Amino acid sequence: MNPSKPPRRKVIQANGDDSGDKQDQLLLSSAICNNEDLGPFIRKAFASGKPETLQHHLKHFARSKESEIEEVCKAHYQDFILAVDDLRSLLSEVESLKSSLSDSNSKLQSVARPLLTSLDSFVETRNVSRNVNLAVESVGACVQLMEVCSRANSHLAGDNFYMALKCVDAIERDYLDKTSSSTLKKMLEKKIPEIRSYIERKVNKEFGDWLVEIRVVSRNLGQLAIGQASSARQREEDLRIKQRQAEEQSRLSVRDCIYALEEEDEDGVAAGIGDEGHSNGNGNSGGVLGFDLTPLYRAYHIHQTLGLEDGFKQYYFENRKLQLTSDFQVSSMTPFLESHQTFFAQIAGFFVVEDRVYRTGGGLISKMEVENLWEIAVSKMCSVLEDQFSRMQTANHLLLIKDYVSLLGVTLRRFGYPIDALLDVLSKHRDKYHELLLSDCRQQIAEAVAGDKFGQMVMKKEYEYSMNVLSFQIQTSHIMPAFPYVAPFSSTVPDCCRIVRSFIEDSVSFMSYGGQLEFYDVVKKYLDKLLGEVLDESLLKLINTTVNGVFQAMQMAANMAVMERACDFFFRHAAQLSGVPLRMVERSRRQFPLRKARDAAEETLARLLKSKVDGYMTLIENVNWMTDDPPQGGNEYVNEVIIYLETSFSNASQILPTQVLKRVIPDVLSHISDSIVGTLVSDSVKRFSVSAVTGIDTDIKLLESFAENQAVLFFDGDADKLKSALAESRQMVNLLVSNHPENFLNPVIRERSYSALDHKKVVIVSEKLKDPSDRLFGTFGSRGSRQNPKKKSLDTLIKRLRDVS
Repeated sequence: MNPSKPPRRKVIQANGDDSGDKQDQLLLSSAICNNEDLGPFIRKAFASGKPETLQHHLKHFARSKESEIEEVCKAHYQDFILAVDDLRSLLSEVESLKSSLSDSNSKLQSVARPLLTSLDSFVETRNVSRNVNLAVESVGACVQLMEVCSRANSHLAGDNFYMALKCVDAIERDYLDKTSSSTLKKMLEKKIPEIRSYIERKVNKEFGDWLVEIRVVSRNLGQLAIGQASSARQREEDLRIKQRQAEEQSRLSVRDCIYALEEEDEDGVAAGIGDEGHSNGNGNSGGVLGFDLTPLYRAYHIHQTLGLEDGFKQYYFENRKLQLTSDFQVSSMTPFLESHQTFFAQIAGFFVVEDRVYRTGGGLISKMEVENLWEIAVSKMCSVLEDQFSRMQTANHLLLIKDYVSLLGVTLRRFGYPIDALLDVLSKHRDKYHELLLSDCRQQIAEAVAGDKFGQMVMKKEYEYSMNVLSFQIQTSHIMPAFPYVAPFSSTVPDCCRIVRSFIEDSVSFMSYGGQLEFYDVVKKYLDKLLGEVLDESLLKLINTTVNGVFQAMQMAANMAVMERACDFFFRHAAQLSGVPLRMVERSRRQFPLRKARDAAEETLARLLKSKVDGYMTLIENVNWMTDDPPQGGNEYVNEVIIYLETSFSNASQILPTQVLKRVIPDVLSHISDSIVGTLVSDSVKRFSVSAVTGIDTDIKLLESFAENQAVLFFDGDADKLKSALAESRQMVNLLVSNHPENFLNPVIRERSYSALDHKKVVIVSEKLKDPSDRLFGTFGSRGSRQNPKKKSLDTLIKRLRDVS
């Protein structure tokens, strides 16, 4: 069937503008065919006021396309007819197929209806089975959940918080999402945070209690550690004493002596603090002090489990830092001398605990944090020591604190803490300590010296001898004397020796364990100051103000002789305590440090003896200088002097050593000689006879005999030295009794025989010698006699000496 075609319309074009419209039409057609935007054409049409022209062109384009469409349809019309025919034939076939399918469906339904019924029953049964299995699984999961919850409650009731947290984590990880009960799930979601919060609070409370308890434990622990360090130091000191004794015995003994000295393990203290008992897995240690870190490590482990590890580390560090800061508080109500042990023991215990935590805490505190705390503590301790040392005015107090600080340093150095800053503070106050110690010793020595009764010390028991003599090595013999023993010295000697020995020990104690390996020179410097300034001045003052009698002077001179031996002991003792070989001390031995007091004592003794002798020498005024017969047995004054000297020197020889007598006796004899010559020179003797000179010669011989008797106490060469003290009087008498006094003018003879004479004195004495022939009225009977040759020689001597002068 062919549809009617509509007639084609012709386009009537105006003649006025055919070329322009044609151009616009072509452009518009090209834009439409290219799917370009027609906006410019529309705007142009409206802008020019000719929209009808645009509409006309569009209609023309549409009519041109209709013709094309018509041509296409004509080309496919036959194909379309054929397709419709095929569809009609296919429709008939579909109808037959539909009938066949309906028959097959009826047959299939009749056959499959029983099977479908069975299938529905199977599906229903399977669903029921699935539901039952799901219910059983849910019930099983709930039962397991309840068991885990029950274990968690049991662990909570037993304060086994770590296992409780493990149960809670298991519930949250394995059961919470699988729980079908919404009620149970809501309950768990609510209770799990509450349980964790409860455990955290509980553990924090235990940790807080531990922080309070550890302060008391730290103080006791510090005291124990420092006490063990003190014991170790004492053992080391005992070993050194034994070693010194062994060295001394091997040095003095002929045979070899072998000693085996056991050494103390330096780590004994460090191993015995904080490691008592057996440590468990948490690092706790149960010692006699209850040094238990279990609460700390438990809290740390729980916070690790809760995921709060970093927060707990910071919390622990800040709390311990606050505790350390509070430990630095020094009470102004209690003297530091009474509280310093508690103060330093608290700090020592604190760092013993921190060292233990650092080594066994599994990273709870780092090495840098421990070092930071130690720097804070050292800075504060140095500040406290500086302040307290600056206030102290008693050497013993300063020494007590220094000893304890040095023990603190030894204790903490064994745990690896640097203590150089503390040692620097102790060394800084070395001079102040010794000045205070010297001041104390000055007062003690003044008291000891003031209480001296100038009596020989009597010792009734062996222990008294050992305590007052042997302990200072001032004995003159190694044989134990019989008791009661009368010592040659007074009580001042052992009293002063004890003071000096105590000074040495205190000085060494202050210098020991202070970071200096060799400190003998320092100890020796202050020992020289004690002996040379303090003791020497005190004894010198005693001698100058108190000694008024000969026996007192003898006792002081005897004391000084003993003190000379004691000074040797002092330097040896200082060297031994300082660990310096004795040979170095003997090699560097200096002058006697108490020489001023020694010289003053001997000078005082000699002065008092001279004063006593002068009292007897006044009897020389009774001598008959113009006698014709010399006195038999010497003049009275010399006998009295010799009796006194024999008595005095006999007593002196019992307490004075030989070297003192060697200095005193010649001085006294020289004084007697000077007195005799002085008497001959003095105006009290106008003239004297040869017989009087002979009597003086006898007196001098008696004195020389006394000197020879005293010389047996000395060496062989000392007899001539004693006689030489009488040289001036002896040579003067020899010159007066000589037949050739002019030999005095011969330099050789004068140097050999008259070297002690002063020519002025010789002139004065020679002028006083009366010629034997010059008697009353003698000149009348001897006018024609020759002049005495001796008189002539003596006159020549006098004249020549006057010419020289």
